[in-house]
Amino acid sequence: MLTPAARLRAHLDATPFTAMPCCFDGLSARLIGEAGFPVSFMSGFAVSAARLGLPDTGLISYGEMVDQGRNVCAATSALIIGDGDTGYGNALNVKRTVKGYAQAGFAGIMIEDQLAPKRCGHTRGKLVVGRDEAIDRVKAAVDAREEGADILIMARTDARHGHGLDEALERARAFSAAGADLLFVEAPKTVGEMETICREVPGVHMANLVEGGETPLLPQAELERIGYRLAAYPLTLLSAAIKAMQGALASMAAGQHPDAALLPFADLRKAVGFDAYYEEEARYADRRD
Repeated sequence: MLTPAARLRAHLDATPFTAMPCCFDGLSARLIGEAGFPVSFMSGFAVSAARLGLPDTGLISYGEMVDQGRNVCAATSALIIGDGDTGYGNALNVKRTVKGYAQAGFAGIMIEDQLAPKRCGHTRGKLVVGRDEAIDRVKAAVDAREEGADILIMARTDARHGHGLDEALERARAFSAAGADLLFVEAPKTVGEMETICREVPGVHMANLVEGGETPLLPQAELERIGYRLAAYPLTLLSAAIKAMQGALASMAAGQHPDAALLPFADLRKAVGFDAYYEEEARYADRRD
């Protein structure tokens, strides 16, 4: 039986482009898999919001993220790439994080070069560590993989924000040379910059599409044309869920019931797994006369 990492490698070998709606808990992961998406990304922004009710400003811990990841990976048939933030410390912390994510069932992990406490890549206040330290983080992640953590390493740089595109490109090249499987240059500002990234740095690139963020929100066919192999939509489902809940709460606060915005109870039961549970339960039913 193939491991999640082996399945993700095989998927990337066979598939030119993959769109990834991002998950944040077991239910969102389950829905993504049932909708037919083969790969998802567990967004740190969304997990911090859903689990803690707090912004993605480095407040959530390694333990909370890997615990959320176990539930996410167990809930879906989709392959999950996990947000490993900065690795939660020095190079040895990075190795522990990579090993822990592999044990939790992730197919891949993202390690970034921000200075802790990190920030969402499309919000203000983010800083990056020096290039050498950034490369050492990726080397530590790759070492953990080579020592037996069966997981793909995605190396992310946020250097575009404060140091310009050229520095971001140099870091991405260095990350690839260090052994990263996947590359992620965060927050390019134009289509031209996106094209430059994919053209000048060989490798499997991911685009990060945040509604209202700094990167152009391009159609999937255009992203594939540019050269991206993966496209993450980190906040789409979280935003849709918050909007729906706020609307329902506003109706209830006005003394009304939001019937039109709700799933029929039968569909709700199916979405959370009751139908599948009853089917399996019947296999073990007491058949005594």
